[in-house]
Amino acid sequence: QVQLVESGGGLVQAGGSLRLSCAASGRTLSTYAMGWFRQGSGKEREFVASIRWPGGSTTYSESVKGRFTLSRDSAKSTSVYLRMNNLQPEDTAVYYCARQRIGASTYGRWGQGTQVTVTS
Repeated sequence: QVQLVESGGGLVQAGGSLRLSCAASGRTLSTYAMGWFRQGSGKEREFVASIRWPGGSTTYSESVKGRFTLSRDSAKSTSVYLRMNNLQPEDTAVYYCARQRIGASTYGRWGQGTQVTVTS
């Protein structure tokens, strides 16, 4: 089984920055992609960013492109980091890390989530 643990959420003023981390443990060798999603209060969960193995290519939602950067330590590591700059109140949400294994069509493992609150 793969377990995901997020960290790094918190309270920040608009224009500030945060760095979220997600550490995957367990049987991670078959990882195809790791992604971040978020869910604001009263809103549906939405895609934020993803990074794929082994090449490390990334994809971002239009709402965060240019402000957020998703990275990893190396192709052998399944720890990923979401650097969030110029945060805005609309970025307030619970952020979830997720993992998609090779051969799967969706993200099958999710972390417990970490709260990000941006004040104006």
